[in-house]
Amino acid sequence: MWSTCASMLTWSRLRWLVAVLGGLMIAVLVALPTAVIPNPVFGRSVAVTWWSYPVVVVTAILGGLLIATYVRSGETPGTTTDEVDGATKLGMAGTLVTFFAVGCPVCNKLVLLALGASGAVTWFAPFQPFLALASIALMVVALRIRLRNETSCPVSI
Repeated sequence: MWSTCASMLTWSRLRWLVAVLGGLMIAVLVALPTAVIPNPVFGRSVAVTWWSYPVVVVTAILGGLLIATYVRSGETPGTTTDEVDGATKLGMAGTLVTFFAVGCPVCNKLVLLALGASGAVTWFAPFQPFLALASIALMVVALRIRLRNETSCPVSI
């Protein structure tokens, strides 16, 4: 685990810049449409929960770090296509699940169609913190895969 995280200490300034900009981009793309950041374009019928703010911040950090792993480091990557595709899918799924976790349960058209307004508040809203934890777990696994593959050596056949 430590060697996986230690590989980030060798990142170039470009990678860290991409991590910061990617994290900011993810924070804005999640927080504006869900109205976690109040704005005149999107609104909410249900108030933002206290845990939505840290979830958006953690998602932004993990997403920024994950995006930065796609910046070429100059070395030959030791990853297989299946592992990279799996990490990409996990990261994207984590970000999408975060969107549902912090969004207004009554404003979500898919939830309204499936459960109705009372079902959205009664059933979906209490489930949202679990979605938030699942989204963070997905992104942690994706980042771990990407970082683990940075320190692995390619096997020549």
